[in-house]
Amino acid sequence: MVTVYDVPAEKLILKTAEKLKQNSAIVPPEWAEYAKTGRHTEKAPSQDDWWFTRSASILRKIYVKGPMGSSRLAAEYGGFADRGAKPNRAVKGSRNIARKCMIQLEKAGYLVAKGKDGRAISPSGMSLLDNTAKEVYDEMA
Repeated sequence: MVTVYDVPAEKLILKTAEKLKQNSAIVPPEWAEYAKTGRHTEKAPSQDDWWFTRSASILRKIYVKGPMGSSRLAAEYGGFADRGAKPNRAVKGSRNIARKCMIQLEKAGYLVAKGKDGRAISPSGMSLLDNTAKEVYDEMA
């Protein structure tokens, strides 16, 4: 059986994002076209559908790295902030984006709350990712 671990992450995320576009529970907020993804970035994302790509990426990260909360996800999507003459320093990404994506994925039934541990992948979310991984694997072969 093909799982998430058997295919390249980039291809899996793009294919999963296409599937998430058909889900009515996952909708970018009004402010999404203006928002930066963290204080380490200079501009907002240039893709029109970046919200679905980020949601698919969050779904995959929670599948691979276990239950996570918005703070740990923000650290995963962080980077290095330019501090002028001072050395660059690692900073977290946007917790708001991570939180809103997780809320939408939970309403869609792909994530489930795990108390203080954050959110974990649900059986339907695992099924979505594994089926998408199978499709990506078949396309590669």
